[in-house]
Amino acid sequence: MTVESTAARTPRRSAGSKAGATGTKRTTRTTAKDAGAKGAEPQLVQLLTPEGKRVKNAEYDKYVAGVTPDELRGLYRDMVLTRRFDAEATSLQRQGELGLWASLLGQEAAQIGSGRALRDDDYVFPTYREHGVAWCRGVDPTNLLGMFRGVNNGGWDPNGNNFQLYTIVIGSQTLHATGYAMGIAKDGADSAVIAYFGDGASSQGDVAESFTFSAVYNAPVVFFCQNNQWAISEPTEKQSRVPIYQRAQGFGFPGVRVDGNDVLGCLAVTRWALERARAGEGPTLVEAFTYRMGAHTTSDDPTRYRGDEERQAWEAKDPILRLRRYLEASNHADEGFFAELEAESEALGKRVREAVRAMPDPDHFAIFENVYADGHALVDEERAQFAAYQASFADEGGN
Repeated sequence: MTVESTAARTPRRSAGSKAGATGTKRTTRTTAKDAGAKGAEPQLVQLLTPEGKRVKNAEYDKYVAGVTPDELRGLYRDMVLTRRFDAEATSLQRQGELGLWASLLGQEAAQIGSGRALRDDDYVFPTYREHGVAWCRGVDPTNLLGMFRGVNNGGWDPNGNNFQLYTIVIGSQTLHATGYAMGIAKDGADSAVIAYFGDGASSQGDVAESFTFSAVYNAPVVFFCQNNQWAISEPTEKQSRVPIYQRAQGFGFPGVRVDGNDVLGCLAVTRWALERARAGEGPTLVEAFTYRMGAHTTSDDPTRYRGDEERQAWEAKDPILRLRRYLEASNHADEGFFAELEAESEALGKRVREAVRAMPDPDHFAIFENVYADGHALVDEERAQFAAYQASFADEGGN
């Protein structure tokens, strides 16, 4: 398979750069037409085909050479359980238990592959769909649901797992990630930062600004774009005349496109990008070319803007199915493993349902806390007005 990467120049090494860094990869090009045409097969890094066949790649094989059968089964387990959690959350929203849900269906390989490439001391800045990455970082999946149920503003301590709270504002987390990466570089740390965003967010000015600052300051950050090809109802070719990964070229750092439904490919490419960051070679843009199987969120109807044929074509490239085929063909997993995993999946679904329905209602006045560090007269006035409003219901009930 063809390796797709771009690098306008070798980034200058900062004073804090580490020795032994690898050089910039050789480049190949595709045209906008190559990537823009719907149904066309773009050139990308691929280690595992949709049929479950392992293909060689001279540049990236070494990053997954040590992956054991047990670790392969672990990647499969991660994807299966993440998908089950996601399906359960979607069902809960349909039952009125959640206000909204952003499904990751079809994007499991991109998230699990990249998530398992991270070290414990790396820091993650997600958007609002990174349920698989959260799983890899040890965030209890039930904690992801509090915000979507409206009972909290996040539900976990970001520093407990080096996984920031979900970001609803499109693209802003890339600025936070860049600033954090600049900070740890000044501190002399050899850890890396990864920022997740989608193809729609790649059109935001915040993302372009993040690219500028990360390049100029040689920040140890990986920009991981999950290109699921639809920014709600807007296809990628309506947003960019070139493949997304090629945008890195204009900012002076490498970009690479990987098969986002290939968990081994995503693992290898992300490991490479993280190693560059830790070695002081600056940022990398990874475009995981994948597909959103379901709606953008549960408030969206994808049948209004895309056909069934497109989805069916991508179902044949299912990330979970292709790894199962590989495991079976390689005799790395038997029916006992799959049956045990199915039982674990059922137990997870039950736990998620029970946890959501048992979540307590939030304190009505919590919204006024932590607005200002030292308090504010206007907030005090608003709190008093809200208290009077709440009290009015009790008065009406007593009359």
